[in-house]
Amino acid sequence: MSSMRVDLSGYAREKPVYNGSVQQLYQCQEYPEYMVCRTTSGGSVFDVGTIFSIPGSDTSRTALRHSIYTLLGSKEEWAGIKKDLPGMFGGNEEFINFLQGRLLDRYAERGADTHHAGMIDGETGEVLEDSFPASPSPFVMVKKYNVMKPKRVRHFANNLWDYSEYSNADRYVVPLENIVRFGVVPGSSVYRKYAGLNEKGRKNYLDELGLREEMVPWSPFSVPTVDFTTKYEPEDRNLSLQEALYICGGGGETLLDIKRMSILGSVLVHRYFGRLGLFLWDLKWEIARDGDRLVFVDTIDTDSIRVTTEVMHRDRTFYVSINKQSMRDYYKIMHPKWFEATSEAKKEAAVSGVSFLVHLKEGQDKGYYPITPEVDGKFISLQEDKFNALVSYIYGQSSAGAAMERFKSIALKEIRYYEENGALEEYFRLNGAGA
Repeated sequence: MSSMRVDLSGYAREKPVYNGSVQQLYQCQEYPEYMVCRTTSGGSVFDVGTIFSIPGSDTSRTALRHSIYTLLGSKEEWAGIKKDLPGMFGGNEEFINFLQGRLLDRYAERGADTHHAGMIDGETGEVLEDSFPASPSPFVMVKKYNVMKPKRVRHFANNLWDYSEYSNADRYVVPLENIVRFGVVPGSSVYRKYAGLNEKGRKNYLDELGLREEMVPWSPFSVPTVDFTTKYEPEDRNLSLQEALYICGGGGETLLDIKRMSILGSVLVHRYFGRLGLFLWDLKWEIARDGDRLVFVDTIDTDSIRVTTEVMHRDRTFYVSINKQSMRDYYKIMHPKWFEATSEAKKEAAVSGVSFLVHLKEGQDKGYYPITPEVDGKFISLQEDKFNALVSYIYGQSSAGAAMERFKSIALKEIRYYEENGALEEYFRLNGAGA
């Protein structure tokens, strides 16, 4: 891959084939079977599109993506996981046996299959497969896979989704969001569902997720669990295992391999952040089918993971996010009326079948939903500091221990920001142990 080069100047003029809130995709002119991805410095929360920007986050998130995908392709990293796996998860033999076998053996022999070709040097255009460019850029090159969207079937007030096309397809992105969790935080969707069930319902839900213990906020699970949501419907929809089996387009063993693959990839990422003293609570994977292979695809960075550092402030334990969750919390705490408006718009969308953004904009235009607020520059600076600390470690400019201390220092500044703005208790309710 090191011999591959692209002319990045062309992508500054080209219109992307996909222009997302945090990522742009371009057809690669030099290599038609690939695409060029550009990470933006813009950010989106609650699926409302780009509403804030963090300076330097584009190249920092690209570096993290490249770092993790390089590890996914490393047979040495997987050999270490295979060696350590029997001692993980409290010796839960049933769970460990589920992960061991053909898939993990193949990863330990040659690395995992991914769509990632490499990070692109901003000056030379060289695509670097397993090292970092001298001139970092927000661009990576990836193999191209088809994106197919389910067909909507309208029946009275119901919106049904037809996934039958996937069963005979190949080289496509599986239309599932695969969410792996190592524990729960108070605001996670699985915890909210669990908290609303009766005793029998909770037991059945834990059984479905493969958990033996009760859910307690800010407490790790004994084993990670996987749940699924839709990927290409207007709004994400939680799925049962049976629904996920239908939607994935393959047989039962395909779904089980998707689950194994999601957990194994998450174990790798969990170990990565553990070296920095950070705890990975959850992350999302997207996976493609390519013949008889399953392939890790899409980005993985601080937009698709939830990691925290634990700090003490005024004799209380806080879990401060080193990812986009900090921005979500900011809007919830500092601009609650706007956050409530996005939730109401999503309820309207669930009935109408159209994007909630249409309802949100209509409400804003008519004045009964507040306009989208701007983020305080002081808070943006704190998020920029987090990215700088992370990329300094990635590029070998600071040790893991130095990065760990830097994250804790920034975390305390974030807590003080809410304290100075009279919102410490609201922040603690979202991010405090025993809240």
